[in-house]
Parts: sequence; structure tokens; C-alpha cells
Amino acid sequence: MKNQEATAIFESLSSGVRLDIYRLLVKKGAEGLVAGEIATALDLPPTNLSFHFRAMTQTGLLTVEQEGRFQRYRANIPLMLDLIAYLTEECCAGHPEACAELRAASSCSDALLPPLSVAQCQDRR
Repeated sequence: MKNQEATAIFESLSSGVRLDIYRLLVKKGAEGLVAGEIATALDLPPTNLSFHFRAMTQTGLLTVEQEGRFQRYRANIPLMLDLIAYLTEECCAGHPEACAELRAASSCSDALLPPLSVAQCQDRR
């Protein structure tokens, strides 16, 4: 991932509404939701959502699929994971195993954090 792509993704999430939409779609996983379901779940007027959907689909953060007269939106979870990897790949000067103390201070589950070993990260690619 490049800096410009990461910046565009963060900009597309720079609205509380968009962040709520994305988190809801992450929760729904591969099933996703149609626009009306998203509006109902977040108590938003459906007419206000197209602007937000467009911003997030342009960066690839959401995918959209036409289903008859409805559009189903899904979170692009692989892109989210790539963004997290981009943010953390140089942790502790490229030695993430040195970050054990920082990881312990995080409230995030170890299962959600990147591996401690750089070799483990490279093996995934």
C-alpha cells in the first residue's frame, strides 16, 4: 500500500456517519447489507447515504453489487487488513517483536494484532 492510498482511505472514513457505516458492514461480514437496511440500522435518511457510499466505494473500502433494484454493500475487509499492516509494518524500527510491551498496554486482542515476527508477516505474502 502506498501513502496516497492510505490517506484516501482515511479521508473516506473522516465522517462519523461513514465510520458507523463501515463498522456496521464489518460486523455483517460477507453478507453485507442493502442501502435501506443500513439506513434503518443507523437511523439515517436513505437519501443522505449515497454521498457517503460513493466516497467509500471510490477508495475501495466498500464494494457494491446490484441485486435487482437494490444495491448490496460490503466492507472490503482485506483492504482494511492491508491498511492495518501498512500502519504497523515498521513498528519498532522493523522489529515488531520489540513492541511486546506496547502490545500488552493495548486493549486490542492479540488475535487482532499483527504477528510479532517480521518473518511471519513475510510468510503471509
